Amino acid sequence: LLLIAGLHGDAVVREAAEGYGEKAAAALAGLLAADPLERALPTVMPELPQWADPVLLPQIEVASGGALPADAVRHLLTMLALSAPGEPYPGLADAIRAVDAASAAEFAWALFEQWRAALLPAEGAWALHALGVLGDDGTVHRLTPVIRAWPGENAHHRAVEGLDVLAAIGSDAALLQLHTLAQRVRFKALKARATEKIAEVAAGLGLTGEQLSDRLVPDLGLDADGSTVVDYGSRTFTVGFDEQLRPCVRDGDGKLRKDLPKPGARDDAELAPAERKRFSALKKEVRAIGSDQVRRLEAAMVTDRSWTAREFTELFVGHPLVWHLVRRLVWLSEADGVTTAFRVADDRSFAGIGGEVFALPEEATVRLPHPLRLGEAVAAWSEVFAEYAIVQPFPQLGRRVFALTEEEAAGHRLGRFEGIKVPTGKVLGLERYGWRRGNPEDNGVERWISKRLGDDCHLVIALDGGIAVGAVDIYPEQTLETVWLDVEPSDYWHGRPHDLRFDRLDPVTASELLADLTALTEAAVS
Repeated sequence: LLLIAGLHGDAVVREAAEGYGEKAAAALAGLLAADPLERALPTVMPELPQWADPVLLPQIEVASGGALPADAVRHLLTMLALSAPGEPYPGLADAIRAVDAASAAEFAWALFEQWRAALLPAEGAWALHALGVLGDDGTVHRLTPVIRAWPGENAHHRAVEGLDVLAAIGSDAALLQLHTLAQRVRFKALKARATEKIAEVAAGLGLTGEQLSDRLVPDLGLDADGSTVVDYGSRTFTVGFDEQLRPCVRDGDGKLRKDLPKPGARDDAELAPAERKRFSALKKEVRAIGSDQVRRLEAAMVTDRSWTAREFTELFVGHPLVWHLVRRLVWLSEADGVTTAFRVADDRSFAGIGGEVFALPEEATVRLPHPLRLGEAVAAWSEVFAEYAIVQPFPQLGRRVFALTEEEAAGHRLGRFEGIKVPTGKVLGLERYGWRRGNPEDNGVERWISKRLGDDCHLVIALDGGIAVGAVDIYPEQTLETVWLDVEPSDYWHGRPHDLRFDRLDPVTASELLADLTALTEAAVS
């Protein structure tokens, strides 16, 4: 009743109650008049465990000065224990406003560590979710490695709860880590759940998962030109990144150096080592970001994603790192029925195929075209990129293209790839290109691998041998038994009619599919 009243107003519930007589109406009136903080209390209040004793935890500073007394800390801990994931006790909001956010985050992390030291009792899982209420970006960076490790410690359910905590924190740093887990974590189930969580968050913002990912690429604190100053105290260096995201270091005189030097005797003893460490971490993060963005851009080309002109200029051209990748590709503008291919010049302006300045219309849709969509212009653009010595981050202009035969287009199987033996490692390599292994069946063996091509359309490869979960070297080779289109991945002989035909695929999808299979089977012995 309280939930309905909260959603639709008291009057709706009062009107309904009147139909049940005066006693029901009076009882409801009393319920609605009760203090909301008392309404939320359970019949039996939780008892705080020994590991949550305030004596074992750091003090929480009050925003107006001083620290919370022990009794107040106990009340705060009780409110945290009363809270459910996504449903904090209503009094928490007032308490959080009264305390210093940074000290509250440190308190929450210490509480979480006490719970871990107590061997993660299930009834104390509220200590994990307290991080979602009190945590900050520092919490995000501490928690993410723990989430990554939990599946390997037989604590997958805890890792999933950790994803909920990151989503509850909701900062750009938290969402970025969610996105990273969705892309790079090695545990399949956790990766899938992180992807779902990103999609949930994106939907709440009115975005797709990919649109949210576009907005989560960190700038790492770099200036607009993609550089940062490394300060050794007695001398400074300007660090930037070239078109291939390799670091470029210049000294105070602007002279290019091979690398950032080690701190010397004249450099600040504390500042210089810290700055060199920051530089090392920066290089590692740039490599990871570059790898992720190359993969995402290549996928965008294959799936024909589009952006508004504003999204393209702000999120891609205006980004201090991503623009290095953007300027090594050919783009398409579509506005008022006019399609124009262009590239991004070194000064972030746009240029046509003849070098002429191109003004991107505000209303334009921007795409990253597959060579099949560029058609005969591929040769001319290839000459332009060769003239400027532009090395593309992935094959676009020089990409191999393939086509189905008439017989294949009219059917549902690709017989030319069937019966071929390939190393199991090459089959596993397909996962980098969006393929997914089937569910383990008898003896934990995955009997097929598939790629989603659209709604109710998958290409499936039945594997003779199969991939043994956790021991992929048991079957070092796989025979591609059957290669076919199906509405969902399963065994070929499942009894459903095979009504799908390859002629339903657009030329780019078909080409990319054949490219995957050709790379898989090249140099293989049938």
